[in-house]
Amino acid sequence: MPELPEVEALRDFLDDHLVGREIARVLPLAISVLKTYDPPPTELEGTTVTSVARRGKFLDITAGRLHLLIHLARAGWLQWKDSFPATPPRPGKGPLALRTVLTGGDGFDLTEMGTTKRLAVHLVHDPADVPAVARLGPDPLAESFDRDAFATVLGGVRRQVKGALRDQSLIAGIGNAYSDEILHVAKMSPFKLTTALGDDDITHLYDAMRTTLQDAVERSRGVAAGRLKAEKKSSMRVHGRTGQPCPVCGDTVLEVSFSDSSLQYCPTCQTGGKPLADRRLSRLLK
Repeated sequence: MPELPEVEALRDFLDDHLVGREIARVLPLAISVLKTYDPPPTELEGTTVTSVARRGKFLDITAGRLHLLIHLARAGWLQWKDSFPATPPRPGKGPLALRTVLTGGDGFDLTEMGTTKRLAVHLVHDPADVPAVARLGPDPLAESFDRDAFATVLGGVRRQVKGALRDQSLIAGIGNAYSDEILHVAKMSPFKLTTALGDDDITHLYDAMRTTLQDAVERSRGVAAGRLKAEKKSSMRVHGRTGQPCPVCGDTVLEVSFSDSSLQYCPTCQTGGKPLADRRLSRLLK
């Protein structure tokens, strides 16, 4: 799933390629992709893109008075095209979900692999009209989101720290992969409760969050859209590395599996050498 660093890289890419350009056609090709119906996508045709922003994991493309908001979800992606075939694609065929063509003949496709369709596109007058955007918490890389603001966010909930980092209503943009990476850098168990965090814990976690995300943004900057997934995977220290040695201490990276996801961690670095229970219950094996 694209998270803050990858979406920021896509925003940067689209800022260079879309701003000042006129949209010629918008073609929804999967019935599941378009989450709004008024205004229709044809309202974008003939408008000029004025800005591209990132809101958490959402891309926000502003054209005229409209906002095209894109959430790539778990299996969605954006592919830039220098040109398109003369014959329009057939709806419902393959992974292609939506095509946006500029007057110069180039543009981008939104695709989604697999059978679970979560890629979401909203066309609205105000980003706050999208409930998931309206609920977003602060951006973790915003200058105003300092250590004390972070402490205030965590102090308002009683959650496992990994779940708190992933909760978009608390902090916008962090998902499963980077929460694993942040907790590894902070040397903290993913199951530690936010209510058990001391002042030093909060400081270490905040610093780990900022440095992990800033480093990932810098690595992704300028990387072609088609290579961003590979760049993300290659930079992971524990996420997706079950059974491999921890790059810090050499211990074996372990995994906790859930019904629809999993987390990875280093027991030596994060849990005092104790393996976490591989079940939904958030307890250390004794």
